[in-house]
Amino acid sequence: MVQPNRKGAAVTETAAPLPSPPPGHEAARSDTQAVLWLAAVPMLAAAALPWVLLRPNRLAPGDYLRLPVSLIVLVVALALLPALIARWRRAAVWLPAGAALVAAFWLLGTQTAGALDAQTSIARASAASGFWLFLLGAGTATYGAGLAGQRSGGAARWLAWLWLPAIAALFLTGQLSSWSVLIEGRNEGPRWVQELAQHLRLVGSALGLAVVIGVPLAIWASGRERVAGAVLGLANAVQTVPSLALLGLLIAPLSALATAFPRLRELGISGIGVAPALTAMTLYALLPVVRNGVVALTGVPPGAVDAARGMGMTRAQRFWRVQLPLALPVWLTGIRQAAVLLVGVAAVAALIGAGGLGTYIFKGLQSAAADLILLGAVPAALLAIGLDAALRGLERLLGRRLGRA
Repeated sequence: MVQPNRKGAAVTETAAPLPSPPPGHEAARSDTQAVLWLAAVPMLAAAALPWVLLRPNRLAPGDYLRLPVSLIVLVVALALLPALIARWRRAAVWLPAGAALVAAFWLLGTQTAGALDAQTSIARASAASGFWLFLLGAGTATYGAGLAGQRSGGAARWLAWLWLPAIAALFLTGQLSSWSVLIEGRNEGPRWVQELAQHLRLVGSALGLAVVIGVPLAIWASGRERVAGAVLGLANAVQTVPSLALLGLLIAPLSALATAFPRLRELGISGIGVAPALTAMTLYALLPVVRNGVVALTGVPPGAVDAARGMGMTRAQRFWRVQLPLALPVWLTGIRQAAVLLVGVAAVAALIGAGGLGTYIFKGLQSAAADLILLGAVPAALLAIGLDAALRGLERLLGRRLGRA
């Protein structure tokens, strides 16, 4: 634009440059776009696969049922929408991604209910490969939506989780009541609750024993290099033994102890059951507890310890007031790893009569009933994820408090 100056001379006014996007903006957009197109691949494949397996009973082979054409069109549209909308407005991708995840369960509910029409009460309608592939793709798309929401900030960060209450509503309203896994769950009823409680008891007891044994070992080994090498070497050796083999190796010595000392048998110690399961699980959990404890205590800055010593603190005061608070976040990481590990080992312990969710996993394997396997495997996986999230949150909370201190 040309304007005269005060002396009448023409001057050119240049437009202000447009603000450049923040560093990494285009890379972040490209990453989100790649995740969403990757998510579309299994969802598109799911449109050509069966969604329901209808069987006359739990064990008999059945017939695979595909979606009608109208619903196939819906599946294809839901597969492509997240990636297409991300090109237009990345912050809004949570809506089609969450809709795809909710639609997966809604379609499963409608198709299983329709398949069981005019069937006997022992007929089962389970999810087939189409549902699982679509669920994988929809889950990947919601992950991409979560990434986009975190980068956008504000309400978009939380909107990416709106699918969770929607799916919970489908379960609570009975939309999925015809799904074979839920039918098996209703049939098991109180027995399933007992096995879940037993699983939690096994994990909690073994984790508590590992902390009681591992914490003193870590404190003892933290300042002694040879002791640390011996303790960590022994814990590593235990980890190399497969869990099923370790459970088998414990049967003979515990049986011999129970036979030699009848009082131990009265206390519940025998070659099978809870005693060998807790022993094996405790041994497995020792490595992450001891290893992270040693690393955390040896990583405390020497200057902080010297300053506490200069203030006249005793050895016990230095440990409780300086070393332990600084080492606790790293130490909690080991306890979190041990807790997640124990959830899986507790499932294997069902083979020796310890109970837990593994009972349904192995019962389903023996009878080739996938519904029973899911009845044990899915809650165990959710339990591991929940424990990991809870302990990770505790680590972050302690880290923030120590940072402010």
